[in-house]
Amino acid sequence: MLEPNIAGGLIGGSLIGISSLMMLLLLGRITGISGILTGVITWNKQDGLPWRAAFIGGLILGAVLYQFIFDRALPIEMQASGPLLILAGLLVGIGTRLGSGCTSGHGVCGIARRSPRSIVSTATFMAVAVITVFVTRHLLS
Repeated sequence: MLEPNIAGGLIGGSLIGISSLMMLLLLGRITGISGILTGVITWNKQDGLPWRAAFIGGLILGAVLYQFIFDRALPIEMQASGPLLILAGLLVGIGTRLGSGCTSGHGVCGIARRSPRSIVSTATFMAVAVITVFVTRHLLS
């Protein structure tokens, strides 16, 4: 029997892969969450607002269903203060705009398509993440 954390990661990763494949097969679209969310925020009716809203709603509903099915809160530990998390979120948002995508678009879908741009983007944001963790955990604390 798999340990709960390993099983959760395996199930979650499989669902991400399946949903990305379904998006490509059914809509001909790459599953880039930052692009999908941007389409909802900008109220992009011409480019498929209903499917975008349904996709984002499904992400939220997944967390709600987890709590309902397992009768416990999501096992999340905040590692920083609220203001720092907001700043980090804004920086990630800026980065996804500058890099023309996010981990789901480049890391999951782009690498699967062997896109050189996605491979470079993924390597870049992974390197920046490693450096950020090192600096915040070892140099600033």
